[in-house]
Amino acid sequence: MASKECADTDQDFPVTVDKYTKFPTKAWERLQVKRKYQYIPPQERLDPMTPVTPGSVRVVCISDTHSKVEIKDPDSIPPGDVLLHAGDFTMKGQPSSVSVFNQFLGQLSHKHKIVIAGNHEISFDDVIMSKKSLDPMFGSMQTYRDEMNKFGVKCTKELLTNCIYLEDSMVCLFGINIYGSPWQPVYSSGRWGFNICRGELLLEKWKSIPKNTDILITHGPPVGYGDVAKGGNHVGCVELLNVVQKVVKPKYHVFGHIHEGYGMSTDGDTVFINAATCTTQYRPTNPAIVFDIPLPDGHTKDEAPILHPKVSVDTASGRERDMSAVTSRLKLD
Repeated sequence: MASKECADTDQDFPVTVDKYTKFPTKAWERLQVKRKYQYIPPQERLDPMTPVTPGSVRVVCISDTHSKVEIKDPDSIPPGDVLLHAGDFTMKGQPSSVSVFNQFLGQLSHKHKIVIAGNHEISFDDVIMSKKSLDPMFGSMQTYRDEMNKFGVKCTKELLTNCIYLEDSMVCLFGINIYGSPWQPVYSSGRWGFNICRGELLLEKWKSIPKNTDILITHGPPVGYGDVAKGGNHVGCVELLNVVQKVVKPKYHVFGHIHEGYGMSTDGDTVFINAATCTTQYRPTNPAIVFDIPLPDGHTKDEAPILHPKVSVDTASGRERDMSAVTSRLKLD
C-alpha cells in the first residue's frame, strides 16, 4: 500500500460547498434520502477482550478525555496495537495539562499512539498563539508562555513525546494510512482552537485529505453520523461528509467533539466512530471503541512508522474576517 500524493485541490475537485452548509440539520434531511445510515449497537461492536488474530491490527479509539482519563488506571484503556485519540485531551490546552497527558500515554502498552488536537487545545493553534493576548475566558497568555518556559519548549506540541501527533498530516503504520486533522465548524465567536467557518474554508481543509487514507481522524464529526447535539440538532460538517463519501472513502472515520454523539454507525463503505470518552457532564465513562483492521499483504507489525509531511494549508487566511462576523453562542463540547 504505497503512499500517494494528496487529493487534488484544483477547481475540478468533485465536491463543492453545499447550499445548506450553514444549516446542517436541513442539509442532512435532504442528504439522508440518498445516504445509507445504520447504527451499530454496543452488542454488535468488537469486544475489547477478544484476542487479536495474527493477520489483524487492533485499533483502540478514544477522544474528548479532557484531562479526566489520567486519573484512571492506565489498564482501563483496552490493549491494542494502535491507540487513536481524536482530540480534546485537555480543557484549555495548558502546557502542564499536556505534560500530564503525555505522561499517561507513556504508561500505555500500545505500540503506537496517534493523537490530534481538538478545539480545547488552544495552545496548539498557531493563529491563537501568535496573538499578544488570549480571550479572557482562557486566562493570561503570559501564563501559557511561563509554563512553556518551565518545560523548556517553544511550543506546546513539543510536549507530546510519547505519541505521533498529526495535524493535517499522515502516518503509515504497517501499510495502513492514517490521516489526522483538527478542524471543526466555528462557534462561540471563534474563540476556540482550530475553529473555522463552514463552507469554502472548511472544504479547503478537507480537500487535503489524501485519497488513499484508510483511517481518517478528525476532531469534529461529519453531518449525519454521531453529530446530534443537545436539542436534537445535527451540527456536523456537510462538506466533510461529502468529501469522505464521494472522494476519500476511508475504511474508518474516527472523531469526537460532540459528546452526546458517542457510538458507531456506517454507510456501508465507511465505519463512523464518535469515540468521545467524556459525557456532556465531563464524566469519562464512555468505553473506548475498538476495531480490527486487516494487516495489508507484505507488511508486518515490526515496521517503523512512516511520517508524511504536514499538508501546506494557510490556517490564517480568512479566519479573522470570518470569525468576527460570527455571533452564535452555541456551546458544543
